[in-house]
Amino acid sequence: MGRVAEAIATLFFLVTLTFLLAHAVPDGPAYAILGLKISPERLNALNTQFGLDAPLWRQYATWLWHLLHGNLGFSYLQTRPVAAVIGAYAGRTVVLYTVATALAAVAAIGFGWLHGVFYRSWPGRVCSGIELFLYAMPGFFIATVLGMVFGSWLHVLPACGMADLHQAAPGLADRMAHMVLPASSMALFVTPWLARIFAQGVHEEFSRDYVRTARARGVGFGSILLRHVTPNAIRPMVTMLGLSLPAIFSGNVVVESVFDYPGIGWLLWRSAVAHDYPVLVGIVLVLGVATMLGNLAADLVNAWLDPRVTYAE
Repeated sequence: MGRVAEAIATLFFLVTLTFLLAHAVPDGPAYAILGLKISPERLNALNTQFGLDAPLWRQYATWLWHLLHGNLGFSYLQTRPVAAVIGAYAGRTVVLYTVATALAAVAAIGFGWLHGVFYRSWPGRVCSGIELFLYAMPGFFIATVLGMVFGSWLHVLPACGMADLHQAAPGLADRMAHMVLPASSMALFVTPWLARIFAQGVHEEFSRDYVRTARARGVGFGSILLRHVTPNAIRPMVTMLGLSLPAIFSGNVVVESVFDYPGIGWLLWRSAVAHDYPVLVGIVLVLGVATMLGNLAADLVNAWLDPRVTYAE
């Protein structure tokens, strides 16, 4: 129960801080909806309609009361419930995130094996250089370069959207083609530090006594790597992957914006520009819950990989 209470308190602080920062931005949703030349009368009427003329503490109390009753609020820009707005975009991001995470995990394990086994020799140093290069590259730069090379120059992959708008009913192949560049950009954003963590674990495991004992008994290198070293070395990577959901999501905001992919990241950027406070805070709330679930999932996977691992309540 202690961990649950700590998670709820952290989520409450995160959402409260986001609410205050969002309302601290100059102007407001009325200007985003009706334009900068809005008359004072229409401005006051729209603020009254949205309840934005009330004191900030009353707006927060009203929003919190609705939240406790399962109501995330009403979108100023789309004029429908926030839950419906987020639900319309969340599925696309979940699919994109799942594909990108799977690609990043496979690439990180491959790089980690090569880097960890040849830690002090030239193959390991080459892997380390590639990891550092990708780690130093900003997410928007990676996405822009991939879109420019494969979308604008070579014309082999679509560089924007999630389907061909000229098709009445886009098929699965078309949707997958549109997902290649966003998913690859996110994977390249995540892979370097996952590979580095995994490589460090592989290197450390190969220096342990049980590996030397297995080698002395004639156990094959492949068996040692797959059955003994990898399950132990992968646990820190799994933990980091569960804890790094906010960092991955920040990269997702950039990637979805660059490729005009209509997901949660794109919605977050658009809501911030339009001062759509309820949607903005709702997304932060969903992200906080997803982070807690990701942490829990990482704990469960680690416990499955090593039954000796236990976690306090």
